[in-house]
Amino acid sequence: MSRDASESPVLERHTHINGLDAVAAAARWFAVYTTCRHEKRVAQHFTERAIEHFLPLYVAHRKWRDGSKVALDLPLFPCYLFVRISRMERARVLSVPGALTIVGGTGGEPAPLAEAAVDALRVGIEQGNVEPHPLLTVGQQVRIRSGSFEGMKGIVVRKKSGFRVVLTLEQIMQSIAVEVDESDLELIGSAAQVSGRFSLNLQHA
Repeated sequence: MSRDASESPVLERHTHINGLDAVAAAARWFAVYTTCRHEKRVAQHFTERAIEHFLPLYVAHRKWRDGSKVALDLPLFPCYLFVRISRMERARVLSVPGALTIVGGTGGEPAPLAEAAVDALRVGIEQGNVEPHPLLTVGQQVRIRSGSFEGMKGIVVRKKSGFRVVLTLEQIMQSIAVEVDESDLELIGSAAQVSGRFSLNLQHA
């Protein structure tokens, strides 16, 4: 007796592959809040459990009391790292020691991060022009017109060597500062402002 087309192994395999594709397509980036100073250990657990993740690190130069200098790889966002998961994988993430919660938005649901923002962050880390920065909530806003952070909005701060733009990931209320050229910035709004110790007009020091 011939098998029905719906029972074809080829069709079953194709359906299974499509199902895997659907799961992969449903995966989104989320921020995970971790135990303080356990970011690298949590990332190691994610690696062992085949959970896709991204722990942004930057190089910090420190000088010990004996005068020796050392370069340390430190988390860009203390107590946070990112995972790319589907809805069904949330329990796996939170079963990892040190992973306390997935950062949520309104209504208590986990708040996904834009794929483009994570991609830009990866490129900035590779280029070595990203470092932590205190969170800012007021000041002159600019839009970056080119480069890995093209299209992203932030607050410009002036430094003697040039400009840095402070970008904030709203989901985790953390900021980073990236180096940019003046020609790569365009103002959002008309008036330059000064807030506290930050000079926010577009003039070189």
